[in-house]
Amino acid sequence: MQAALRLSPIALSLLLCHSAARADDLVLQRVLIDGSRASQLGIADAANAGSLSQKQLEMRTVYRPGELLEAVPGLIATQHSGEGKANQFFLRGFNLDHGTDLRTTVDDMPVNQRSHAHGQGWTDLNFLIPELAARMDYRKGPYSARDGDFASAGAAAITYANRLAQTTTSASIGQIGFARALLAGSPEAGPGNLLYALEAMHNDGPFTRPDDYRKVNAVLRYSQGYANNGFTISAMAYRASWNATDQIPQRAVDDGTLGRFAAIDDSDGGQARRYSLSGVWRRTGAEQASKVNAYVIRNQLDLYSNFTYFLNDPLNGDQFSQPDRRVTSGVDATHTWHGHGTGVNSDLTVGLQLQNDNIFNGLYNTRRRERLSTTREEHVVESSLGLFAEHQVRWSDKLRSRAGLRADSYRFDVRDSGGAARSRDHQLSPSLNLIFGPWAQTEWYLNAGNGFHSNDARGTVERTAPAPGLARTRALEVGVRSELVPRLQSALSLYRLDMASELVYVGDAGNTEAGPASRRTGIELSNYYKPFKWLSLDLDLAFARARARGAGVAAGADRIAGAVEGVGQFALTLERGPWSGALRLRYVGARPLIENNSVRAAGSTTMNGRIGYRLANGLLLEIEGFNLTNRRDSAIAYYYESRLPNEAAEREDVHFHPVESRSLRLTLVKKW
Repeated sequence: MQAALRLSPIALSLLLCHSAARADDLVLQRVLIDGSRASQLGIADAANAGSLSQKQLEMRTVYRPGELLEAVPGLIATQHSGEGKANQFFLRGFNLDHGTDLRTTVDDMPVNQRSHAHGQGWTDLNFLIPELAARMDYRKGPYSARDGDFASAGAAAITYANRLAQTTTSASIGQIGFARALLAGSPEAGPGNLLYALEAMHNDGPFTRPDDYRKVNAVLRYSQGYANNGFTISAMAYRASWNATDQIPQRAVDDGTLGRFAAIDDSDGGQARRYSLSGVWRRTGAEQASKVNAYVIRNQLDLYSNFTYFLNDPLNGDQFSQPDRRVTSGVDATHTWHGHGTGVNSDLTVGLQLQNDNIFNGLYNTRRRERLSTTREEHVVESSLGLFAEHQVRWSDKLRSRAGLRADSYRFDVRDSGGAARSRDHQLSPSLNLIFGPWAQTEWYLNAGNGFHSNDARGTVERTAPAPGLARTRALEVGVRSELVPRLQSALSLYRLDMASELVYVGDAGNTEAGPASRRTGIELSNYYKPFKWLSLDLDLAFARARARGAGVAAGADRIAGAVEGVGQFALTLERGPWSGALRLRYVGARPLIENNSVRAAGSTTMNGRIGYRLANGLLLEIEGFNLTNRRDSAIAYYYESRLPNEAAEREDVHFHPVESRSLRLTLVKKW
């Protein structure tokens, strides 16, 4: 007979590890876990690192799957085009475009796509099914030797569940053409579990020409064993198509030519496909632990955009197509030796990461999605090998350290109609984390490390001014985490990050290119308060100062376009009896749109909320609301030249994409 227990996070962790090591001797009892945030004292290596449970992720109200990453304090996810496009991300004073410098993984598979047709590090999370997310681990800054490419601003790792507590079906309907259905379960299959999930969704949005976003998601996973001793084999499939209302010029809205939700080129949009097969194997013992992950991912994208309208081609318009087809394959392997019994406990981990991208992409001039001419067409093979070692030592009750060293080697092979070109680059990235305490339930952190992002392979083989293959980042950080006040968890960090080459978004071309060196300094404050068992409050604030540096930067023109100066989130979550609810206020601060700071984008504030009621027989009824105050803010803004069909010459202007208008969604969930 199983007993229901309520355990502390530390006790639960110990039980899971022990049960994994002695699976033949123990029967894991059923554990009830509440929504409290697990303490990171004695666990995290930095004030900016943390972990979120399945329950905490479930309580979030998200308009689109990529917004699940907003659970990371200080991170903002938004959109500047159709729903099927990768999100726009902001973190630590970076306009990360579609994911550059934010390393994102799902089940240990990389989501960032290198040398992408539209943007370096393209991070499309639309294949994510939030109900399957068992946890999300995050850290900010290049302070871990494990992360590698794209992790300079931060890294977020989402892990899917192997088992679901109950079979789940849900159906949602909402305003502005929203509908969604989900079926997910994990029955026993022989000695293991077979998890399945199928999702179908449609959304129009508030736009004059509806997005008509249609997607289908499927997951099939077989697993055996426990978290630290077992294996999983997973297959995922995702298909989507959409129309896009890209950013529009402010002048056309001001003079009444366009409405806020109108489009100039109503044939913009795209199609996306993603298929993956992956496997993870783990073995853990008292003295050693091993993990091997392998994956094959096929991504396809057809993207049609028109940001300048009739600037370059007054007759046909400036629409262009950026198709990208790739197969990404890789292997990640780690092995850890545990040192015990000498008075100083230590772990030594070594790892290997192999990745290969076989890419076919291009850039074409189009009119209403019909190809007119070819600008460029390439076949790119990008291969990388990363080796790392990390040594973690608990020197005493008041001192811990984690030192790491990472070595990366990249090979870029680009073929086009003019022939083939190759380049290589290498980098060593050391890191050191010192943790002092706790004293009075308070720990202090000192972090230093080097990281990098890879540049687009096509830029590394340019004959006139080739970009470096790997752009180095250097960072320093001091932080403190405290639980001195009962039921309150607080973390404060101050950082400086230097980047050898900033990746800059080019608004009128729809891509990114290597830019000048930069420096960011900032401060972040994160608070989690749970005054009662049924109520929790979150307050996250962050401020960053971003400046370009180097000989090529003119005096008074050192601002970085799109670098958000301040962000904040306040969230209230409650669950009492059959009722549950959440309310979240999000602020995105002002930012410069050009280097001399003469044109700026205003800040924006949105409020989302959710109310749920548990009915009999495992039924849950939820109402979600987005942009509850119906603010007329911009989700994103750029400044560049464009030309409308009725204009005789080009004009510089602010081009913006609006925040979606207020909308409601009703969801019925059945679990058994």
